[in-house]
Amino acid sequence: GVWRQTRALLFKNCLVKCRTKKSSVQEILFPLFFLFWLILMSMMHPHKKYGEVPDTHLGTLDTSLLVNFVIGYTPPTSMAREIMKKVAFDNFEDGIITEEYLSEEELQEASAFKPSNFVGVVFNDDMSYQLRFPDSVTMSSVYVESR
Repeated sequence: GVWRQTRALLFKNCLVKCRTKKSSVQEILFPLFFLFWLILMSMMHPHKKYGEVPDTHLGTLDTSLLVNFVIGYTPPTSMAREIMKKVAFDNFEDGIITEEYLSEEELQEASAFKPSNFVGVVFNDDMSYQLRFPDSVTMSSVYVESR
């Protein structure tokens, strides 16, 4: 039955491995070679461990840069409204103009027609968000992700 077929298959595989010694040795040595190569590369480029950076006072914010600054946000939930209210009035004397939009598409359309001092905020949930900048803002070449 099953045991006889399994034994015959194992015997056949042993015969194939004995007859093709070159490929059998390659099957064993190539992974060992790549493992050695990985270890060698990791030893040549060790991980850098950076120490802690002490807290420093960054000074006051130049609010003249934020004149007529517009922040659009979506979706207009109660938590988003509360967060944007704190952003607009708690940190700046004059306040920042905030506008709410019903969808992300409306936010993108508004950013196309607004001046270059428009920033969009898309709230994923109560604890995370994504920023949307107009095309005139230069994006970093180090960290590229879908906008």
